Amino acid sequence: GPTQNGHGEATDLPVEWSESENVVWKTAIHPDAPNFSADIDDIAKASAEKTADSDGSDENDAAPKADPRHFGWSSPVVFGDQVWLTTARGDGRAMYAVCVDRAGGKVVHDILLFENEAPTDVLLTNSFASPTPAIEAGRVYVHFGAYGTACLDTEDGSVLWQRRDLNCDHLRGPGSSPLLDGELLYMHFDGIDSQFVVALNKRTGDTVWRTERSFDFGTMDGDLRKAYDTPIIIRYEGKRQLISIGAKSVYSYDPATGEELWSVRYDGYSNASRPLFDGKLLYLSTGFGKADLWAIRPDGHGDVTDTHVVWRQTRNVSLKPTPVLVDGRIYMPYDKGILSCLDAATGELIWQERLRGAFSASPVHADGRIYIPNEEGVTYVIEPGDKYKLLAENQLDDGCMASPAVVDGEIYLRTKTHLSRIGK
Repeated sequence: GPTQNGHGEATDLPVEWSESENVVWKTAIHPDAPNFSADIDDIAKASAEKTADSDGSDENDAAPKADPRHFGWSSPVVFGDQVWLTTARGDGRAMYAVCVDRAGGKVVHDILLFENEAPTDVLLTNSFASPTPAIEAGRVYVHFGAYGTACLDTEDGSVLWQRRDLNCDHLRGPGSSPLLDGELLYMHFDGIDSQFVVALNKRTGDTVWRTERSFDFGTMDGDLRKAYDTPIIIRYEGKRQLISIGAKSVYSYDPATGEELWSVRYDGYSNASRPLFDGKLLYLSTGFGKADLWAIRPDGHGDVTDTHVVWRQTRNVSLKPTPVLVDGRIYMPYDKGILSCLDAATGELIWQERLRGAFSASPVHADGRIYIPNEEGVTYVIEPGDKYKLLAENQLDDGCMASPAVVDGEIYLRTKTHLSRIGK
């Protein structure tokens, strides 16, 4: 969302919908290509269940070579009368940016950006088009990890600049989304071979700064070095910080120069859940291996692990979904279907509820409600508070790996095959 914390400013949003109710339009993404089929969906689900407490890195879970299906888990981004998202062939050999007309659902631009001769495998719980674009007036920034980044003119779809020289071996596919802030575009590259953060000039694509991760991985296995997280910008005690989660550590950098300010160490890796900030504390999942939720005071200098961790929650912590923070309460969907409400000041559990299905998408708070889509096509709508209050369970034909976008009384939901505009 516009404030980097899962909150949307939209009002008058629908509470209930189905395939026949409150769906303004539904557009297939690359309908002429074989889509992400039910049999592959079942394989991905079995893979997620088998490796829920690891990083899911079993080679047998990789997508097959020469896979002609097209799919992507990037979330839709909305600006003006356009909705942008990305998709790719299942084997990563072709990568696309797609623009859909917001009013009628027509595909306006479908742009083949990158072709790759020999991409590495990707987990079926990931895709080659998982990073979400960043958008502003006249420009959209699309990112496929080390496979390429491009800035497009939103009017005609032309490529204004592109970079294909920022390299790392993702091993299981790309996942971190770019962050647009002022004149800079920030990106993470946390692979098995190299780990760094880079800031690009958004107008030219030139590198402004690049900072290598300072954690010493030694002889650690490559799987333990990678991460998929997206950074945030915070302001604490008058100072701006780029909060950047990598494997084994979270870092604070000076957004203008890339200088490392402080770090906190943990045991996790393959981190995907984005950090949260409430003006006082940072909240983050330590990632796969053994996921904890940590609250951290964002000041100090150097390694502040032993002095700045305020509390830890160790049970049912989300791995892929980013929690949402509302009025001092953290609402956190665990990937295997447990929704927890925590006190943000202490980490204490207030309530917990079992939900059906598996969860990869992040919840969104808007219009006084929290929207939580799952991988089976159900979006739970709850009212935030100190007791669990379910308002609706809304079923679509296919499930979500992408997080919803909310704007002007509408919800844009990307399922595994379609993009839908949901409104009253």
